[in-house]
Amino acid sequence: MASGKNFRQERRTSTSSVMAMTAVFVTLCMIGAWVLNSPSDRVSERAQTEALEAQYNHKSRTPIIQNDEALEQNTGVSSPEDEDKKEEAPQEKSDVISSEPELDIVSEKEKLSKKSSKKPKAENDSKQIKSKDLDISTSSTESAASKSEESVEPKTNTQEKSDLMIETRETSDAWDTQADESKKEKVQLEKKKKKKKADEPPLEEASADEEAASASKKGETNMNPIKKKKEIDWALCEFDGAIDFIPCLDNVNAIKALPSTKHYEHRERHCPDPAPTCLVPLPDGYRRPVRWPKSRNEVWYANVPHPGLISYKKDQNWVKKSNDKLIFPGGGTQFKQGALHYIDYIQESFPKISWGKRTRVILDVGCGVASFGGYIFDRDVLTMSFAPKDEHEAQVQLALERGIPAISSVMGTQRLVFPSNVYDAVHCARCRVPWHIEGGKLLLELNRVLRPGGYFIWSATPVYWTNDEDVQIWKEMVKLTRSICWKLVEKFFDDSTGIGAAVFQKPRSNQCYENRNKDFPPMCDEDDKPDSAWYVPMSACIHRIPNEEDHGGKWPQEWPLRLTEAPAWLSSHKGVYDKTAASDFVADTDRWQRAVQKSYLGGLGIEWKDVRNVMDMRASFGGFAAALSSLPVWVMNVVPSDAPDTLPIIFDRGLFGIYHDWCESFSSYPRTYDLLHADHLFGKIKKSCDIKSVVTEVDRLLRPGGWLIARDKNEIISELQDYFESLRWNVKTTFTKGTEGLVAVEKSNWRPETTF
Repeated sequence: MASGKNFRQERRTSTSSVMAMTAVFVTLCMIGAWVLNSPSDRVSERAQTEALEAQYNHKSRTPIIQNDEALEQNTGVSSPEDEDKKEEAPQEKSDVISSEPELDIVSEKEKLSKKSSKKPKAENDSKQIKSKDLDISTSSTESAASKSEESVEPKTNTQEKSDLMIETRETSDAWDTQADESKKEKVQLEKKKKKKKADEPPLEEASADEEAASASKKGETNMNPIKKKKEIDWALCEFDGAIDFIPCLDNVNAIKALPSTKHYEHRERHCPDPAPTCLVPLPDGYRRPVRWPKSRNEVWYANVPHPGLISYKKDQNWVKKSNDKLIFPGGGTQFKQGALHYIDYIQESFPKISWGKRTRVILDVGCGVASFGGYIFDRDVLTMSFAPKDEHEAQVQLALERGIPAISSVMGTQRLVFPSNVYDAVHCARCRVPWHIEGGKLLLELNRVLRPGGYFIWSATPVYWTNDEDVQIWKEMVKLTRSICWKLVEKFFDDSTGIGAAVFQKPRSNQCYENRNKDFPPMCDEDDKPDSAWYVPMSACIHRIPNEEDHGGKWPQEWPLRLTEAPAWLSSHKGVYDKTAASDFVADTDRWQRAVQKSYLGGLGIEWKDVRNVMDMRASFGGFAAALSSLPVWVMNVVPSDAPDTLPIIFDRGLFGIYHDWCESFSSYPRTYDLLHADHLFGKIKKSCDIKSVVTEVDRLLRPGGWLIARDKNEIISELQDYFESLRWNVKTTFTKGTEGLVAVEKSNWRPETTF
């Protein structure tokens, strides 16, 4: 009985407790309901929902998700404001799952799975991903995400300050730009300024950005409107030759209107205005290109279906067709035992050339299919090859398909788009250029770009043939080279091939110029700046050798030391980031080394073994290219014509590049690059030209399966995503830090339907 009584007493005590707890719970629920139904909270909840919808836009878009701490850990990136905060408070632990080393990536499926296990199913999808959970969203596969096992903690040590994600501040007053020097460019800039002024809205009409800023000042930060998706339509280029369309070289109307073509004016740039926005079609049966280095010897015929060149050069061992491929035996008119035999014979006959040490960057004139440039890679030499878009049918396109650097260009009436005194050597194998005519104007253009003390290697028939015409050309060439103070340092003949070559050297000082008996060709005027190259006419004059304090005045260090050591002449120049130029060089090199190693190589989803031809669309010091130097890739470093002229620095470090205005098309065939890199480029372009035309140009240059990595302001990245999605590209990775963002996208095979 006692035991039963005690049991009943315990039950009564438990019931009382439950009743009391129930009363408290009901009271709290009533208070909570009153709070949740308050007007201010309803506004806050609606504003939060609108903000999330504006951020994610629609389900097909890869969301941009913010996490400043994780972003800094993975990319070495931090803003000045964040650095101050880090000094005051330690970093908090991150619960981000890592599927790749050094860069936190989580598949969308895994993120939703983890969040849904902690929250009710009825909760809105947009609330399942918090804005502070991680900094990167990617469409990586489930299998890749399943490898994630450990959480990554941010490093406790403070990293160096880096403005990698911050817009580059360029002080153009400290450096000349091509836009400053080119008369045509000045006229174009004036037109753009007038157009921009005419297009500006009246002062009384506030822009959306101004309204947002005003609302922010009033404390209405949660009332941002939902971003409306931009509707973008695309059309296919439908005309003869559209598959290989180069807008600035295929402007039929402009070419027909030329008063003369005797100086190859019809092979020079004549850009249409406005720039076209149609998409070039793909060749039938197009396939992903053969990987390097196998591509040096064979490519898919369907990618470059040009039988004319095969027929034209069938007896010269250039290129042959074998089933569904084009085969490149490595020969040519001058390479009867292969290009590598020819290259090594030059080294044996003239050891001072020192391939890959003293001589690192070469200009190859009239390159053909660029076998010289393709095989001299084996000797650590980088070659910029060029040839005109002419009757020899897509030589440059074949070179680029093989993975060899090349551009479509011609020596006509305008300067080559390179700075002065930058090439270690210039090579011309059986090129049919009449160097001696018109006062030697064409050879003087080579003299402008050749580094003082550099070599001109000429293996054309006048060097070793003895017929009357070739003998006369040789005499004229010797006369001309002496008049411009070039010294004939070697002449040799290869018995095994019957090919000979002559090597001339440019002077290292102005002494020879000052002691000439005859002032012909004349010295250039002081206001004729040798680095001016963007739409600047050639001049038949000699530019003086620069002082050691200027670029070109002193030979760079041997490769590879020159890649990472700042050129000595930078010590006397102001930098482009408001520091000394030498400090900028080091900072730029370190910044991109961190970004490439910690993020680009392992975290963006790029299959780097498929990447060979790379372009940095806004190169600055060439730090991005230098960071990729250990990979079997080459990088075309583009310095925009309105940017500080840092291109000589890029050449001095053993890399190469070109000037360009991105409001115009680039001088290359379609589908010739595997990866384009644009660091804060599109935001600047938008001030001068239609961003759609630039996106069209990116699409034209990239191979299907190729990649674009763009860094810019968040609003620019968002606009670019609209374009990429309209092109059916795969937006693989995006992340944001403050006002800055990055997007990595992969080009698809999609083309608009034909109207035929």
